[in-house]
Amino acid sequence: MGGRTSERAEDRKRWSPADFVILLAGVVIAVAAVAPIAVHWLTNPPDQRLVDIDVYRAGGDAVLRGAPVYAFLTEPPQLLPFTYPPFAALLAVPLALLPWGTVQVLWVAAIYLALAVCVWYGFRPLLRRVGRYAPIALGVLVGVLAYLQPVQDQARFGQVGLFLMALCVADCATPNPRWPRGLLVGLATAIKLVPGVFLIYFLITGRREAAGNAVLTAAAATLASFMVLPGDSLDFWFDAVMSSDRAGANNATTNQSLNGMLLRLYWPDAVTTLVWLAAVAAVAYVGFRLARRASLTSDLLDGGRRNGPGAYSAEMAGIAIAGLLSVLLSPIGWVHHLVWVVLVLGALVGDGRDTRRCLVAAGIGVFFAFRIPWMGTRWIGEGHSAIERLTGRIVQDAFGLMAVALVLLLGVWLVNRLMAHRDQCGPSPDQVSADTLAS
Repeated sequence: MGGRTSERAEDRKRWSPADFVILLAGVVIAVAAVAPIAVHWLTNPPDQRLVDIDVYRAGGDAVLRGAPVYAFLTEPPQLLPFTYPPFAALLAVPLALLPWGTVQVLWVAAIYLALAVCVWYGFRPLLRRVGRYAPIALGVLVGVLAYLQPVQDQARFGQVGLFLMALCVADCATPNPRWPRGLLVGLATAIKLVPGVFLIYFLITGRREAAGNAVLTAAAATLASFMVLPGDSLDFWFDAVMSSDRAGANNATTNQSLNGMLLRLYWPDAVTTLVWLAAVAAVAYVGFRLARRASLTSDLLDGGRRNGPGAYSAEMAGIAIAGLLSVLLSPIGWVHHLVWVVLVLGALVGDGRDTRRCLVAAGIGVFFAFRIPWMGTRWIGEGHSAIERLTGRIVQDAFGLMAVALVLLLGVWLVNRLMAHRDQCGPSPDQVSADTLAS
């Protein structure tokens, strides 16, 4: 109790002018780093610019006009349909009320704010270690991680992935939140079904109350959508949700889910489906066991204090594994869905004292900084040997295969390393205490 009181007292202390300068420096660093990316995508040709937010905006406009949400397509050449639940269409209404140029700028700015939130949660032990210079460290991390391909694609397409990740990680990793735990995951699931994987995460880690809150929140949002948009709700739940092809070509290189990787083998449909179901079952079984292992390991580290660097890294590993599973197990897992690698890197870095973990994180970061899957397409097709085509196919699936490897890396290697460090050093008596996350 005394630890929490002293921590809150420290948080309430008045900032000095130097602290404001440090904060400003962190903001300047982050803005300077992300500005070239933002400007690049905001000045893309109009028919290629932020095409996904155009879909959201069109969905909100359909709601305002009383038009069928799931019947329209965006303007050529994209011709994209609305693929999200009706609740998302309701939330998109404000986008339809603002000028298109304003929406683009505000959305990209919000994407990088969401990235900052995710980095703050993912790298919390490191940021706490640097103390008053945390804003500068945060600015540097945001600037560097903005160049990861999944994060770049969030800005390129005007996506919602970072917003959803911010909701999920805040719900899972905030000690003693002021909201009912599970509320934010429920909202994320109502906006896009994929975050529902965290309902399973709550259950397997013993947070049944949080799982119940998430279900109730998602159900309430869905029911409200039924009341406001009954026709569109029926269209979505009994038609659109069954058609994965609405989101684009499932065998495209950018689909790095298990399904996407198998579809690119071009086996007979029945064989592909059977192998996919078996792969999903195997990866889900192993992945969720490792996510549970990582989360429960945090109770054994740092004297059971979840905010200790080792315990927090283990908990973040569990969250990151669940996020990676949401991409791998879904029929469609676009490259921009792999923003969970941000939390992977945070879990690996921890407080920055373990050189080997930091080097592994750096290597993974470099890997995701390049468009590796598209390099593999150069070796596929006529005129290439069988070995070249096999190599090309593996490279084409590089991000998806790496996601599978990261599940194992976090759940096995990182957890084992954290436990070995505990056995060698034991918990430090002066580590800051934190409320349990199991409530």
